[in-house]
Amino acid sequence: MTEKEIVNMIYIRREAGMEELVRHYSPLVRYIIKPILENEHDREECLSDVMMSAWNNISQYNESRGSLSAWLTAIARNTALNRARNNKKHAENDELDEKMPSANPTPEQAVLENERKLALKRALDKLEKTERLLFYRKYYYMQPTAQIAREMGMTERAVEGRLYRIKQKLRKLMGGDERD
Repeated sequence: MTEKEIVNMIYIRREAGMEELVRHYSPLVRYIIKPILENEHDREECLSDVMMSAWNNISQYNESRGSLSAWLTAIARNTALNRARNNKKHAENDELDEKMPSANPTPEQAVLENERKLALKRALDKLEKTERLLFYRKYYYMQPTAQIAREMGMTERAVEGRLYRIKQKLRKLMGGDERD
């Protein structure tokens, strides 16, 4: 079944669409959330949350902005990060929670954060494809260095060295200091 057929089936609320979504995309979602969530039970709940989110929000999917797998990848990453954050927050005691700064940024902080994100995106777009892939795998998908090395046919030391040079390059592209 094609991606478009799956999307159409979900859009018209046919259960077979959800079954196909789960069958085709569960391995990808598991791959994305595994480095983020340590607990197997959390990973399974997160997988369910991702699939339900896709089902409930299929109207937000826009084929012109990317593939279904890219959309699911973003949902999976964000859902897993939120779950990890919530797990960590629940594990901390109330005293630490009181010392945390407010989660609501001021308008000035929000503008600065958006500017930093745009600058980083522009800098990432200037990297070679393999550099960008390496950066995203480590810092966006939070994959362990050993996994990246194994899957890209490199040594861990080579991955770490490339990441170090990529960070220096990004710092320079963003107009920052080149020192570590």
